[in-house]
Amino acid sequence: MRDIILIGAPMDSGKRRKGCLMGPDSYRTAGLTEALTGLGYRVRDWGNMAPAEHAADDPEAHIYKHHETVGWTNRLWRTGKEAMAKGLPIFLGGDHALSLGSVGGVNAYAAMQGQPQFLLWLDAHTDYHTPETTGSGNLHGTPIGYVTGRQGFNGFPKVERPIPQENVCILGLRSVDPAEREAMQQTKIHAYDMRMIDESGIAAPLSEFLAKVAKAKGALHVSLDVDFLDPMIAPAVGTTVPGGATMREAHLVMEMICDSGLMTSLDLVELNPFLDERGRTAKVMVDLAASALGRRVFDRPTRSFS
Repeated sequence: MRDIILIGAPMDSGKRRKGCLMGPDSYRTAGLTEALTGLGYRVRDWGNMAPAEHAADDPEAHIYKHHETVGWTNRLWRTGKEAMAKGLPIFLGGDHALSLGSVGGVNAYAAMQGQPQFLLWLDAHTDYHTPETTGSGNLHGTPIGYVTGRQGFNGFPKVERPIPQENVCILGLRSVDPAEREAMQQTKIHAYDMRMIDESGIAAPLSEFLAKVAKAKGALHVSLDVDFLDPMIAPAVGTTVPGGATMREAHLVMEMICDSGLMTSLDLVELNPFLDERGRTAKVMVDLAASALGRRVFDRPTRSFS
């Protein structure tokens, strides 16, 4: 059983609404370590990171805290590569711009191992923008664009081996702006909105994607945004979009990930405790992480994709 490495990223530079910097300690307070040690893992908490040295930001600039986000990306990239050699890292956010660094780092490690990288993105948004296309200027909407090799990320670490578009699966979409929609339709990214999930269920597309990861013997990074969930059950997010995944749908996704045995790294992002109700959302996210790592009602044979 691999060690679990907790990496706190109290990052608030990817968007303008404050509060996500409190996320990492909220997961700890909600019992993440205890939940995972109860499943038999050895949990090593590396504490909260700080961004690498970076230039000063212009508060009037359109791209929100570009240089601070570059600093975070550099720090999390290096930390992610190091953690992958020692266990299964869980990146505790922090806003979703942390995935510029977390995914960049684990992908770089997979490249060193000669292993293809896959990305499962659980989110209401595609996050396929670039600094040149974002209308809001918020960099938490750019990670998939970055790690798949889109241009316009000047100053960020160069992604030497972009993740192939067909190695990315997004589940839970329900808020996509026109520019992103047009760009996404020209890609090979597997994208499933909530209408598709309502019509056909969430298990079939996920099973198909996991089978593809297994066939390629790939590394699987899972990025779980609070806004994947319906805000009725997870209100502590600054980008609430009604109509998200139910509790059972979310647990099914995590249980299927666990059954596959394929996950090699995990993000828990966009938790804003300032917007929460007595820690409710933090506890939900901890429960989902535990499901992805083995918590279940009844033991059952692990499904083999080989």
